[in-house]
Amino acid sequence: MSNKVILIVLDGLNYPVARDCMGYLNGLLEQQRATLYSIQCELPSMSRPLYECILTGVRPVDSGIVNNHIVRLSNHQSIFSLAKQQGKTTAAAAYHWVSELYNRAPYDAVRDRFTHDESLNIQHGCFYHWDHYPDEALFLDAEHLRLTHQPDFLLVHPMNIDDLGHKYGVDSRQYRNSARHADIILSHYIDGWLAADYQVIVTSDHGMNNDLSHGGILPEEREVPMFVIGNQFSHHSADTQKPIEVKQTEICGLICQLLNLEHNKPYTPELLAL
Repeated sequence: MSNKVILIVLDGLNYPVARDCMGYLNGLLEQQRATLYSIQCELPSMSRPLYECILTGVRPVDSGIVNNHIVRLSNHQSIFSLAKQQGKTTAAAAYHWVSELYNRAPYDAVRDRFTHDESLNIQHGCFYHWDHYPDEALFLDAEHLRLTHQPDFLLVHPMNIDDLGHKYGVDSRQYRNSARHADIILSHYIDGWLAADYQVIVTSDHGMNNDLSHGGILPEEREVPMFVIGNQFSHHSADTQKPIEVKQTEICGLICQLLNLEHNKPYTPELLAL
């Protein structure tokens, strides 16, 4: 069975804040309509390296994208490239670094902000280059892409949680309230996505610390959530005696499996329904 996938990467969201502050997603957990796993992000716990990790399954130290200032195309097969090569439709509403990794580098806002080109890995894109670009606008961009182009794979990547973490730190009401706000926005869309036969994954690239940054090995920087929502997931509880260990490098392969793509990416079979 072929499934469509929406991947939401809530930039800068750490696991404790997702667990404690996101009431809608936790409501789905309570009703056993979603499952939450804790993931330790790869190192360095920085954005561009971890976009590459999530979307290719390759650790930063192996991909060569080891800091935020390396501006070039990825050297590895991604969910986007595999899907495009195998006749799927791809789309992204995301920060411009994603465009630089998988479409064209460097990013040119006039050329790349709105992308519609079947020859590119991300065929349909709404990209932004302001860290304070409103999450509400980003989700509207994503929903416009979904309804207009019916992508098999859609990446949704808002930045406000990370932006407020850099301004106020992980232990701040601004950071926590930004997570709550993202949760409210998601509550407007997820039922519609499920009704349109999408499988939904909500995760993050990295967390945040009280130095208003990230990049190191502190638990608050590395521990991130992964909510899975949809009927193609096994929904094995993460709280069982033998919890499933999910690695950030396995998100790519998991999505490739859901999309029925031929691939050689690692993934966790136990996350999927038989």
